[in-house]
Amino acid sequence: MIIQSVEPHLLSCPLPEPVCYDFYGGRRTVFKRDAMVVSVRGENGFVGHGPAAASEETAKLIVRDIAPMLVGNEFSDPAGFVSLAISKLGLKALAAAGAVEVALYDLWGKLEGCSVTEFFGGRKQVTVCCYGSAGMYQSAESYAHEAAAVCELGFSAYKYRPALGPAEDLRTVELMREAVGPEVGLCLDAHGWWRMGDKSYDASTIETLAHDIAPFGITWLEEPLPLDDDSSYAKLRSKEIVPIAAGEHEHDLAGFERLIESGSVDIAQADVSHHGGFSGVSDILKLCERSGVAFAFHNWGTALETVVDGLIGSCFPRETARWLEYPQYAHRDPRVMYPFPLSDELVPDAPFPEKGELPLPEGSGLGVTVDESVFDKYPYLPGPWSIFELESPPSKLALSGDHALAWAEDSS
Repeated sequence: MIIQSVEPHLLSCPLPEPVCYDFYGGRRTVFKRDAMVVSVRGENGFVGHGPAAASEETAKLIVRDIAPMLVGNEFSDPAGFVSLAISKLGLKALAAAGAVEVALYDLWGKLEGCSVTEFFGGRKQVTVCCYGSAGMYQSAESYAHEAAAVCELGFSAYKYRPALGPAEDLRTVELMREAVGPEVGLCLDAHGWWRMGDKSYDASTIETLAHDIAPFGITWLEEPLPLDDDSSYAKLRSKEIVPIAAGEHEHDLAGFERLIESGSVDIAQADVSHHGGFSGVSDILKLCERSGVAFAFHNWGTALETVVDGLIGSCFPRETARWLEYPQYAHRDPRVMYPFPLSDELVPDAPFPEKGELPLPEGSGLGVTVDESVFDKYPYLPGPWSIFELESPPSKLALSGDHALAWAEDSS
């Protein structure tokens, strides 16, 4: 079969109205959520899909550099494709090549009549364990209410983003624990929210706060320190105050090797869309398995990304592939966060968690249907999806894409 086209579909889902959130040190305004899907088309109507990092740069790289490597050529086993792309284009192609690889495996599975999991050793888990993820820019009381709402849905852990200042962050944990009881895990994602201009938390404040929240049974504290400060991460983790999680901002396998070998984390985090597709995340999971480090998927995108992450996670034992992030957008439950209906409209037959466990599709390829009419319904809207305004130093910063990339000055 000849590959006929490789197309990135960059999409935007605008909020009904921009939403303004106050936090400790500034304000954030959210306008939209972006997403991207890669489609690889073969002959006789066969097509594979893969979720991609939602950025103009990634879309351009796929069109300009990756598609010509495939279009017009005979389709073959996707194993080795990401390595080939990197050898030709460099590490900048990792995320883009990984997204195309997922679409190729979806197509390959459909041709072979089997799930993509068969290409990675088969399933070691029948379902994958999810944690409910939401929580940003609220009062302590509202966080506690949202945590209780997420737990009512059956999740055994809840993740939120603290952003109220050290004293209120501690009070938030106290109220959440009271609201959810002793058995539900609490995960704090501190990236960005504890580094807010001149009001950023220093290492001493972070260690003190870690000690203060530890008695409340914290499942993990995520990226509390600057991302490149390995020695501070290792020092904090060595004190065994609370479990430390990080990794979503690493760029390749070497970054995860450094993170784990330096003793910086108890839990490593990655996702298929940003870390090299199925093969990239499989390599990270193998590293975690060898090192005895638990793995938790970062997953802040569409239902397609959730399915894809869940599928590769199922190919590893739960001792390693421990958690899958499940975003609780407001269109799923009006008690939480903001809506992102594109997420579920894109994959109308995507499974939903049952008592905190995600059942995995059994069909060929990814086992789910991508509704391509969504590509026209949600055309891409250029520009940042959110704006940060910091009090000190007074500044205005923009964030683009669907990942917590370093803030960049708004050039508009």
